[in-house]
Amino acid sequence: MTLPTSTYRLQFRNGMTFDHAAELVPYLKALGISHLYASPIFTAVSGSTHGYDVTDANEIDPAIGGRQGFERLCAELKQAGLGLILDIVPNHMAASTENAWWRDVLRYGKQSRYAGYFDIDWSEPLTLPLLGKPFEEALADGELKIVHDAETGEQALAYFETHLPLHPDSAETGDIGRLHAAQHWRLTHWKTAASHLSYRRFFEVTGLVGLRVEDEAVFEDSHRVILDLVRSDKVQGLRLDHIDGLADPKAYLDRLRKATGPETYIIVEKILGHGESLPADWPISGTTGYEFIAALADLFIDPKGTAELQKAYATIAAANADFQAGLRAAKTLMVERNFAGEVSRLTKLASAALPDTPEADIRNAIRELLIAFPVYRTYGQGGAMDAREATVLEEVKGSAARHVKDCRALDGVCALLTNGRAEEFQRRFQQLSGPIMAKAMEDTLFYRHNRLLAANEVGGEPDAIPEGVEAFHHFMQKRAEEQPHGLSATSTHDTKRGEDARARLYALSEEPDLWRRSVERWREMNREHLTELPGGLTPEGNVEWMLYQALAGIWPEDFSEGRAEALTERFAAYAEKAIREAKLGTSWDEPHAGYEAAVNAYASALTASSNLTFHEDFAETLRPLLSAGYLNSLSQTLIKLTAPGIPDIYQGAEGFDFSLVDPDNRRPVNFKALRKSLSAHREIDELTAPVLKQRIIEIGLHLRRRQPQLFAAGRYLPLGITGSRKDHAVAYARQLDGDYAITVVPRLMLGWLDPGVLFSGPEFWADTAIEIPPSLQGIKCDLLTGHHLDPGPRLPLASILGVQPVALIEPD
Repeated sequence: MTLPTSTYRLQFRNGMTFDHAAELVPYLKALGISHLYASPIFTAVSGSTHGYDVTDANEIDPAIGGRQGFERLCAELKQAGLGLILDIVPNHMAASTENAWWRDVLRYGKQSRYAGYFDIDWSEPLTLPLLGKPFEEALADGELKIVHDAETGEQALAYFETHLPLHPDSAETGDIGRLHAAQHWRLTHWKTAASHLSYRRFFEVTGLVGLRVEDEAVFEDSHRVILDLVRSDKVQGLRLDHIDGLADPKAYLDRLRKATGPETYIIVEKILGHGESLPADWPISGTTGYEFIAALADLFIDPKGTAELQKAYATIAAANADFQAGLRAAKTLMVERNFAGEVSRLTKLASAALPDTPEADIRNAIRELLIAFPVYRTYGQGGAMDAREATVLEEVKGSAARHVKDCRALDGVCALLTNGRAEEFQRRFQQLSGPIMAKAMEDTLFYRHNRLLAANEVGGEPDAIPEGVEAFHHFMQKRAEEQPHGLSATSTHDTKRGEDARARLYALSEEPDLWRRSVERWREMNREHLTELPGGLTPEGNVEWMLYQALAGIWPEDFSEGRAEALTERFAAYAEKAIREAKLGTSWDEPHAGYEAAVNAYASALTASSNLTFHEDFAETLRPLLSAGYLNSLSQTLIKLTAPGIPDIYQGAEGFDFSLVDPDNRRPVNFKALRKSLSAHREIDELTAPVLKQRIIEIGLHLRRRQPQLFAAGRYLPLGITGSRKDHAVAYARQLDGDYAITVVPRLMLGWLDPGVLFSGPEFWADTAIEIPPSLQGIKCDLLTGHHLDPGPRLPLASILGVQPVALIEPD
């Protein structure tokens, strides 16, 4: 296997085509990238902005250039010596008539050759939750019509623009009700999908139907072109989307590894809980790196300040301040409402296996087990679980027992999870626990509990107390052992905000009292923009706190009246998504127009060009936060470049990325400006902060390309720091035989920087120094400045971090 030394994520669609990507190859090579990491490229639903709603797993999407455009990109990559990693979607496909397999299932039902391709319960007609009202009402209102489908040349049942194929034996009748009853499917109100759906969906998305890749024929048919691209060496790596959704991830990975051979680099999208490791027998190189983001948060968030911030937050949002109580409430909501249909199916399966146990008790036991699960899922098959998973299940059982009156049903359900004769129950429970955790934590609680938004990131645990430098070193040593070749991400298409917005907000934990007082002042300044609703003044304190923090994360240093409109549009869209995801005053399923209008009015008022007094106060308050945030950005960037793992650069994030959650993070990137700044090689003290970040990335990536083995196999060696400022820096080396590279970065620097300066000055570091072991002693060169160092056993931090932001040092 040729390991990547770095990856660069490109989001295809939204203007990014293969030909556009090919034009960027020289820039990526100059930056130091070894592999382009492409979002899904196979044909998706018309107008798709992301490509995860695949309609043809064996056709490269004509919308982004088709096979010919793809071949041109591959030729450019090969000529430049770059590899290609593809993001593929084995878990699901689009439940759309544009999908030929799905369309055939709609036409022929269980007799379709593709009926077994999708995870469908054929004990009843296939439910299609497409209607905006119950079927009888839609029929009475004339919303259903028999039409001639110009594309297929056959009759279809039309619901507005959606044309549904009819079984060949049923197309003669003119009575729409009888025609509908004669099909293998039933149209239903979209709201009923949560309580009843006859197919497995991706999370709550009914437009994405589960694919049964555990079936060998389905695997072969859905991976035909993927494997052809790998075997022809067009593609050197694969990123697997939502591995936890599969019935048997290990069996799938074993089959994929056998089909691709040992040379293909394979990583999975997998969220690891705190202290959780990947299954050791998965034949992959690692994850896409969410746990790396969590480790950085642990390093840059001040634990003392976090405790103070919690007190301040609790005074303004008492109902949302208890994270664990909030998590239980969010998971309960998922189990009882959003995934009620899936829970009912599990209850039905368990009831059949436990006929002497009341169904209500079984349902309650399943409910409590799902709520108590501390990780996304287990992976046992045929009733078997390894020792680690058995321990998890025992802990979950103990937690669940505290919420049930009679443990007999709980014992019975847990026994089914380890019973080889209840294989379907075990499989479906494991496929459900992950979506419940994800939707409860990431897409609900992370928008309810707003104490410190920087900690509310995919893979993060916002209520955990940050443990600082020693815990960071321990995590990296463990990472070097367990997945040294997994991706190290700081921004992805799924993160809640851009990496530099997050880095800025880390600094809030260093001055909690300043933030508390500022929020109080800003709330008073903007009180006139609140709206009186029956439930009280809106937005409520929790949402106000969230809005000020989110705005602080993206506030432009050069904000002006001319930029207000664009910022308002982005910010208001984020506010709407945030309150809908929180599912408190409004939601996606039940939008509350008045509440949303009130929050939108308030959010828009914060960025409106007329709100000059607030803008001046906000900008002045943020001034030190911006400087500390820039420095945090540079620190986390250099760590990503040199720590165990393969650095992954999200499109445009080599400059500063102050994006909000998707779709904001899929905005077009100004590659023209990035190319220009990369080619302007000035001294680092002449560079603006975003260009400095790009320069650090360039230097770090080229070092990795010169020394691939050092970073692929080198040990991670923590370096001790002594002196009065030791808590403000972290240092480590990567070492392999006689080669090494030393990384030194500052942390917790809010209040110690002069405006516009990205280092503290030598006097700050006073007596603080890095202890250099004998194996690393000798004359050195700092790659950022070109300065030579000969420190002996102690390297004074005043000589490096006193005069530059970060340091990357190698033997001279």
